Amino acid sequence: MAEVCLALAMIGLTAYAVLGGADLGAGFWDLTAGGAHRGGRVRGLIQRSMSPVWEANHVWLIFVLVVLWTAFPVFFGSVMSTLYVPLFGAALGIIFRGVAFAVRGQAATIAEARVVGAVFALSSVIVPFCMGAAIGGIAAGEVPEGNALGPPLDSWLNPTSILVGVLAVATGAYVSAVYLAADAVRADLPDLVEAFRRRALGAGVVAGALAIGGLFVVRAEARDLFDGLTSGGGLVAVLASAAFGIVTMGLVWTRRMAPARWTAAGAVACVVLGWAFAQSPDLLPGSLTLDEAAADDATLAALLIAVGAGLLVLVPSLVLLYRLVLRGTLDQRFEPLDQRYRPITAGDHPQEPRP
Repeated sequence: MAEVCLALAMIGLTAYAVLGGADLGAGFWDLTAGGAHRGGRVRGLIQRSMSPVWEANHVWLIFVLVVLWTAFPVFFGSVMSTLYVPLFGAALGIIFRGVAFAVRGQAATIAEARVVGAVFALSSVIVPFCMGAAIGGIAAGEVPEGNALGPPLDSWLNPTSILVGVLAVATGAYVSAVYLAADAVRADLPDLVEAFRRRALGAGVVAGALAIGGLFVVRAEARDLFDGLTSGGGLVAVLASAAFGIVTMGLVWTRRMAPARWTAAGAVACVVLGWAFAQSPDLLPGSLTLDEAAADDATLAALLIAVGAGLLVLVPSLVLLYRLVLRGTLDQRFEPLDQRYRPITAGDHPQEPRP
């Protein structure tokens, strides 16, 4: 049962990396879009694409936390008490990012809009970096078993953690650009199709270079992790991720954005799977195995029953939501976001509300 619970946690983590990661990556493109006028169309598409799904995508993070907390309490306690700095930073970033996204269209002045937009964009970079750094600390064996036994800073401020954090930002930006290009095709916005197509190609090259170069960092700093990634199931997952990435780049290059969504998601999923294979059978490399970390059988059985019942409601609901989004049923009217930031001045007349 412990293996099944771990598989569920990895499925949830993969879903969050793909869906939540794309949302976070959109914030990176918001940050780099340019000024209010030049970046208005880019930010308008980001707002339009994210609005129907951004809250739903965070369900997977809650799912992962609940499964890990219940099924592997020693692992969960060790990670939370050692990596509390990056995890607290990620939690704050999620809160501020959500608030900023919800109110960014209601700013009364350009100055207010810039502050709200900056909070949204910067939080969208901080969150994946902090989460990636925490995962890097776990993978590198920097988290010992026990309550607050690891160093609160060195456990995530090390070469492997920083590498994984930067790679998380780059990967999210890559997947997001692919998704946004596909959304621009559906919205019949050719200028934004090309804008995000170029971004997807550039981010794909950067993410690929970081992944390849990062292997040398991992080899020097976390040899056990490197060995796991270059042998057995870890190697298969790494090669599969590379293959998906190459296919995605080809599809984007030839402007076939719809299938590129799926191959980009496959590339990210294989990265998560490769990490799982590389650490197996350890949850905390060198200190805690899967069997040692698992809760008792009664707890695992109760968890699986509860998760099964919950998934019967969650999965069909999310499938319906994503199908409606991809069909365009929930699409909003496209509007450059800078238009919402212009304050009313003397002689101006408020626009009539749109139906």
